Amino acid sequence: MSSWSMVASGQQVSRLPELAYGHPHPLLAAHVLTYTAHDYVHPEPMPWRFVPLCAVSVGIDLVAPPRSGMPPSPVLGLRDRPLDAVEEPGHTSGIALGLTPLGAHALFGLPLGELANQVVALSDVLGPDAVRLTERLAETPGWAARFRLLDTELLTRLRTAPVLARPVRGAWHRLTSSHGRVRIADLADELGWTRQHLAARFREHIGLTPKTVARMARLNRAVTLLPGRPPADVALACGYADQAHLNRDFRLLTGSTPSAYPPADPPRLSAVGRDRA
Repeated sequence: MSSWSMVASGQQVSRLPELAYGHPHPLLAAHVLTYTAHDYVHPEPMPWRFVPLCAVSVGIDLVAPPRSGMPPSPVLGLRDRPLDAVEEPGHTSGIALGLTPLGAHALFGLPLGELANQVVALSDVLGPDAVRLTERLAETPGWAARFRLLDTELLTRLRTAPVLARPVRGAWHRLTSSHGRVRIADLADELGWTRQHLAARFREHIGLTPKTVARMARLNRAVTLLPGRPPADVALACGYADQAHLNRDFRLLTGSTPSAYPPADPPRLSAVGRDRA
């Protein structure tokens, strides 16, 4: 599963969707989590729910009908709540990127606190480069070649990109690699900071508090374990006090319950690696 989720409400599409999944270049491993491409036509308005799972989400629209409350080629900062949107009927095609905070900070060159719980157009953060990149992707045939083009573009930008502060980067890694099972007080002690200073730096550079990131990381782990397992067992494995605790966090962060998540799961019709045509 990717580190962020965009789930359809169950509307039918007029033909089977084309989905393609790409692996970013190994040199981008710390910056880019996923490439996911799509191409389909739907005859009716399609509600979507964007669920936060520890990533900054970037959509690059090659073809897209209007979406209520969302600009073309949307960038979603780190979120601590779900976001509902509606896409109008029609043909939609594009690529979604899941970025780590390190990658988003490098790509956009701004503190992620400015993007937290916000949705902006890619052109708002990349300027004319957003149009140039979109046009080059549209002119490139095949998803595999488009993924390779993204690799090249991102690697080029990283050569001169700003770097996320090392203590903040390290704290993010500790929180996410432990699936949220590190005490914030212990994390602050490791850095030689007070909890208040750690929280302030996180709000500035990440956009959320360490405690919120820990909850999201724990939920991310729970989502990967839920298929085929009782929620009570998942709650125990992920460090929740009990299933009720899991249910509360799940509803707060996803707008759903563990047993009802996801409401719909689009079929995987194709998988495209970096070296496949």
